[in-house]
Amino acid sequence: MGVSAAVSTAPVSIHKSFPKRHKPLLPRCIHGRATRISFNPQTLPLFPSFRNSFSTKSKNEKNFNCKSTFSSDSDDGFSSTPSINDDDFIVVNFYRFVYIENPEEEVAKQLLFLQDFDIHGRIYINEQGINAQFSGPVKDSLRYVDWLKKDPKFSEILVQISPSLDNNHAFPKLRLRYKPSLVQYEGGISHLPILESSMRAIPLTPNEWREKLLGNLNDFDRKIVLLDVRNGYEWDIGHFNGAKKPQVDSFRTTSFGLSESESSTANVNVDDDPLSGVDKEKTEVLMYCTGGIRCDVYSTILRQRGYKNLYTLKGGVSNYLQKEGSDGWIGNLFVFDSRLSLPPSAYNPEASANGVDPQPDNDAFARCYICGLQRLKDLRHRNCANLDCNMLILSCNNCVEEFKGCCCSDCMSAPRIRPVLTGPQRYKKWHIYRDAELQKDSIARDYPGHSAAV
Repeated sequence: MGVSAAVSTAPVSIHKSFPKRHKPLLPRCIHGRATRISFNPQTLPLFPSFRNSFSTKSKNEKNFNCKSTFSSDSDDGFSSTPSINDDDFIVVNFYRFVYIENPEEEVAKQLLFLQDFDIHGRIYINEQGINAQFSGPVKDSLRYVDWLKKDPKFSEILVQISPSLDNNHAFPKLRLRYKPSLVQYEGGISHLPILESSMRAIPLTPNEWREKLLGNLNDFDRKIVLLDVRNGYEWDIGHFNGAKKPQVDSFRTTSFGLSESESSTANVNVDDDPLSGVDKEKTEVLMYCTGGIRCDVYSTILRQRGYKNLYTLKGGVSNYLQKEGSDGWIGNLFVFDSRLSLPPSAYNPEASANGVDPQPDNDAFARCYICGLQRLKDLRHRNCANLDCNMLILSCNNCVEEFKGCCCSDCMSAPRIRPVLTGPQRYKKWHIYRDAELQKDSIARDYPGHSAAV
């Protein structure tokens, strides 16, 4: 299915020295109360590495043990634990490109099934497939996955599972709906031939990816490009060694692989494009992103632009960290939920880097966005306290204090300033802070001289 078509990217010019504004997703709520069920993980047809992480003492036991999949060093923000119960929270990610004849009917069916489940997140469905990121208790999350995989359309989904933070939801609410584009890209993706596997890049298992990646370090004659198909702020806290920082703040503006004339027309600096001037026939392009979906989508665009040797990391970085550990990877992995970022040990506590220099290859890595001096140890972004900016920034403690949680001096004088976050948290909605200020002002008027803690 699908027909090749000209792609209109309309990319924009991104300044190198300063990150663009980015607003986190805040989905709406469609959820109900948690149902009490007995779950047997032995019946769950998940991918082998996850299924084999669990063991049960009997078929009827509700609690089950986990080797190490969800444990990590306490210094990374997750508490180590040898076991996980079906009431403990996990985060689940998967996508699948497959033709769905009636996506609205599929949405209604899944909403009906999940009406009593305690699941929060984003689940988007359309004619091209499904894209899901959600959190919930083990019993609800895995029962949903088990039910979904019984449908032949979704039987081959690759499920990525990671630990929650503080054993709670990573998303505020559930938003399960029809969406014209499974990922946001300028001009949409419905016209792209993503259902044709031959038009997408060749998927490499984590082991195959590692062999190609590390083999390149010892073979200087190979023509290979390591392409990070994410955003610049994601690269800032973690990336594969040798990958150039993407000069974009949103996948929708990604513009790799443009010709010189197209770059000039679109006002894009060719020096920012790792594919600029490469031989489309002979160069191997290794593409990676967090979970794989952005690479799959963008590889069809590169196919249409004439690139022949395209490869993607199957399951993305999260799958690689679980299967191969941190070999070749530097830093943490940015995630689009309340956890903000995850260390490699969250995916594979037992793995360690081997054969690759773990030191950053770029001075911009993990630097404070404001002063540019301090290299940060806590690799998590924060939003600018100015609601109308909301830019994701890395900031040292000194700059957080000096700029009151803002990204610059201009934002400090903005009309809608939120309180400084003391740690790696997401801001609440503006009305909560606005109402708190109104309450404080009201107390000050009614009780002069009285100090109220809000």
